[in-house]
Amino acid sequence: MRSEEHRENILDLLPEELETAVSELGEKKFRASQIFGWLAKGVVCFDDMKNIPAVLRAGLAERYYIGIPEAVRRQESKDGTVKCLFEFADGTQVESVFMKYEYGNSICISSQSGCRMGCTFCASTMDGLDRSLSGGEMLAQVLAMRNLTGEDIGHVVVMGMGEPFDNYIQLSRFIRLIHDRKGYDLGLRNITVSTCGLIPKIREFAVDFPQVNLAVSLHAPNQKLREKTMPVARKYGYEELLRACREYTEITGRRITFEYAVIDGVNDSTECAEELASKLKGWLSHVNLIPLNEVRGREYKTANGKSVASFKKILEKNGVAVTVRRTLGSDIDAACGQLRRKK
Repeated sequence: MRSEEHRENILDLLPEELETAVSELGEKKFRASQIFGWLAKGVVCFDDMKNIPAVLRAGLAERYYIGIPEAVRRQESKDGTVKCLFEFADGTQVESVFMKYEYGNSICISSQSGCRMGCTFCASTMDGLDRSLSGGEMLAQVLAMRNLTGEDIGHVVVMGMGEPFDNYIQLSRFIRLIHDRKGYDLGLRNITVSTCGLIPKIREFAVDFPQVNLAVSLHAPNQKLREKTMPVARKYGYEELLRACREYTEITGRRITFEYAVIDGVNDSTECAEELASKLKGWLSHVNLIPLNEVRGREYKTANGKSVASFKKILEKNGVAVTVRRTLGSDIDAACGQLRRKK
């Protein structure tokens, strides 16, 4: 564990906030853009900012630290996936996953250390919630992974530990930070945010970030079954959730992705597939079938290939767009639903 005492994490500052900080140190505002650009490159100390005057670098170091986390554990899968257990300055730990696809490199980042949503098939909830991350700490996972792998990262999914909409203000800050043209300059359509279904925030997100991709963890065809595995369903009912998702597609004009973990003997039946198809037929949506990634300490088992294929066929027959997600990193517990804070 590292302590940064009284100093603030400079990665949390938006460009306009950096301008204020630079002005307070007696420098011209244009220096803020230079500093923001250096931070987006993943520098780990202020002395790496070669075109910044030494007196300003010293002033920044007095007030701020660069919150790139330490990789206390790195694992590499046989398929090239890299999972890191990152530790921030106060000892908070999260896991992040780097993945290679035909369309480019992607990273799955965490928005919280742990999770309080309680989904019964997910590893992230097993230790409860430690704390939420700041926008800069979310960005720092991308920068740290790029530094570690030496590879560009062109796609970000906020689908790791935590519920992003349970940390909405800092999620919004992260999106603004990573999208800013003076910095990392990641396109909004290259960002995907996943939620277990916090309805008020789905509606807010549609207005705030209509170009960012939204994925909703559905995992059931009806309220009764969803309640068995996802406690959030007791607060936000199934039909109300679907209405909010429909509104999202109408406001944004963009399709919504529904994540569906296929669990043996729980939600993989022909009846479940038919019911889900009847609910989503005609939607501007896409269903991502995920053969459950098994978690040590959880009782659920992944559905067999035959059940998944049958489920997919029924959805397709009803005109519902569907794919079976390619599983990456399962041999290092880096697949969807397997992340947790642990060494």
